[in-house]
Amino acid sequence: MYDIEKIYQAKDVPDAIAALAAAPDAVVICGGSDVLVKIREGKLAGCSLVSIHGLKELAGVRMEDDGTIVIGPATTFAHVTRDPIIERHLPALGAAVDQAGGPQLRNVGTIGGNVCNGVTSADSASTLLTLNALLELTGPDGRRTVPLCDFYRGPGKVDLAHGELLTAIRVAKADYEGFGGHYIKYAQRNAMDIATLGCAVHVKLDAEKRAVEELRLAFGVAAPTPVRCRAAEQAARGKAVSPELFDAVSEAAAGEVNPRTSWRASRAFRMQLVRELSRRALKQAIIHQLFSMETLDPSGIVIIPINNGGIITSLTHQPSLKKLMKTPSSMV
Repeated sequence: MYDIEKIYQAKDVPDAIAALAAAPDAVVICGGSDVLVKIREGKLAGCSLVSIHGLKELAGVRMEDDGTIVIGPATTFAHVTRDPIIERHLPALGAAVDQAGGPQLRNVGTIGGNVCNGVTSADSASTLLTLNALLELTGPDGRRTVPLCDFYRGPGKVDLAHGELLTAIRVAKADYEGFGGHYIKYAQRNAMDIATLGCAVHVKLDAEKRAVEELRLAFGVAAPTPVRCRAAEQAARGKAVSPELFDAVSEAAAGEVNPRTSWRASRAFRMQLVRELSRRALKQAIIHQLFSMETLDPSGIVIIPINNGGIITSLTHQPSLKKLMKTPSSMV
């Protein structure tokens, strides 16, 4: 069933790197939710495995003195979602990884494996792109840092040399503080499914909370790799929160993506999703940012002024704000 030459349990990171260097065909395994499937399918038949499962230095979430959040690559999806630092500072990431597979997968699958497998449908990837995540890679020649946006080289291909390990995912304070975020996964069902399209947004409003100071927009399954939409981000800069803002972002995003037709969905349908999900995710990210700032009227209704005199409202009372912030929007 599983054609494995041998498996070696590494004692620590240097030991894992040495084991990989000594075996040119060796593959890293941690949770195994991707690697074991590839072995069973025959794509990695006969390979040797170097296990980093259980290495404490690669697991968990911590905050450094300067506010940088460091996520260990061996941290499971379930741990990421429930971690207090993630809940408080990166709730969109927690919501995104909470939509991967089902409970069984989320309890074994790791965020590092999700990033390193290089697939465009990875639920963590687009949100991490909007957080300007940096990857710490450690190998025989030492340590290097690679922006996530430069890590993807093509479908299933990443900038990770044999013998290197992803040892940390880092998000600087400046890349999350003051931002509201949201992730939408469109799939054929609510769980145990791969995204037909994923859309992630992080947005910061200006001091008056009426215009966009900075927008970051990324998609999964809209190109061969997870992709940031830089033109759409630029189009939003300085624009008032208004229907025109959502139109501009939607159309600019559609001009930057290149989805394909597959058995899950046609290119035309995915293009429709790009336009619609970018609107919805941006609206929700704006609302989340205002929630985080407790910008509420006395009735507990969030009110967002828009340029034509109207408002966007979220009928959410204050006691349920925290619950809503943690609730993913998996289907639209």
